[in-house]
Amino acid sequence: MRQDVKKIRNLLKQYDKLKRDLTAFNQVSSPSFDGVSSHSSRNGAESRLINHVDLSYQLKEVEDALNAIDDPQYQFILHDYIIEKRFNRNEACKKLSVSVSKFNYLKNEALLLFKNLYNLNL
Repeated sequence: MRQDVKKIRNLLKQYDKLKRDLTAFNQVSSPSFDGVSSHSSRNGAESRLINHVDLSYQLKEVEDALNAIDDPQYQFILHDYIIEKRFNRNEACKKLSVSVSKFNYLKNEALLLFKNLYNLNL
C-alpha cells in the first residue's frame, strides 16, 4: 500500500507539469506534407499532435477522478496540499483542525480513493 500511495502522490505532483506541457503543445502547427516519400512515417508536427492528444487524455483522466471526490477534506488535501502546495503539513492540519496523525490518515485515504477513481494499475 505504501508504494501505491507514493506513486499516486507523484502522479498528482506531476499534474501541474502536465497542464503546462499541454499548454505548450497547444502551439502545434499544421502537419506539412511535401508529397515526397520519406523513411519516417511521421513528421514533427504529427508527433507533437499525437503527444498533445495523449497529454489531453491523461489530464482529463486526472481531472475526472479529482472531480468525482465529494469529501471537502479529501479535495483540500489532494488539490491545495499535494497539487498546488499551498500549505505545509502543519498549516494543513490547522486548516482541517486535525492532528498530524489524523491528517496523514486522511491523506492516505484521499490518495487511495483517487487511485480507485483514476483506475491506476499499481
